[in-house]
Formats: sequence, C-alpha cells, structure tokens
Amino acid sequence: MTNLELIKELYRAFCEKDYDAFLEICTFDIQWVQNEGFTGGRTHIGVQSVVEGVFKAFNNDWKSWSFEIEQYLDAGEEIIVIGSYVGCHRVSGKSFCSPAAHVYDIRNGKVCRFRQFTDTKIIWDTMD
Repeated sequence: MTNLELIKELYRAFCEKDYDAFLEICTFDIQWVQNEGFTGGRTHIGVQSVVEGVFKAFNNDWKSWSFEIEQYLDAGEEIIVIGSYVGCHRVSGKSFCSPAAHVYDIRNGKVCRFRQFTDTKIIWDTMD
C-alpha cells in the first residue's frame, strides 16, 4: 500500500467508524496534534486516546461532522490533505464550514503523526 493509499484508508476508517482498521494503520504511539483552540482539541498520544478522545467524542457535541476532502498532496513520507470541516452543532443548531489542512507523517508504512491546521474561530462561533 502506498502512503497516499494509507491515508485514504484512514479517512475511510473514520467515516465508517472502523476503529479496528484505524488501529492497524497507525503506530501504537501516534501523536495526534489538534490546533490549540480547537473544540475539545489537544495533543493525543496513542491510538486508543485518538479513538476515544477524538473520533468517538465528536458525537457528544456535534449533530453532524465531516471533513470534505478537496486535494491530496503526496510529499513522500508526508501526505497533506486540503479540505474543509463541515458540521452542525447539537445544541445551537448552527452549521459551519471551516477550511483546513491535515499533515500526516508516515513511518514504516504506518501513520505516526497527525497535525491539524484550521480556523477554530469559525467552529467556536457555531457553538454560541
């Protein structure tokens, strides 16, 4: 599997809530770095922390949440994904769209680090 195919599989696993597949394609000690100021955001260390603290946690506050992919950039051991977060807050009922970039570092055929870059103010404004 190429690095680009690996990242496409990661997004499939997230969309389908296939946590077993996610565990297989990431290193056990993955660093999952979310923007400072991102709702619920922080740095998670380890695949279980990412599954519980990121993927499953979105259902707590958001009626809907997705990442709409516009472009993949293959930079060898790094894959960059450009797109937008789109969602609707469970309590306020407001919707948003926030441009974002994801950067993945790959080591020995597994994702070892994720870094997120997005405008967190757009997301926070939806929660009012």
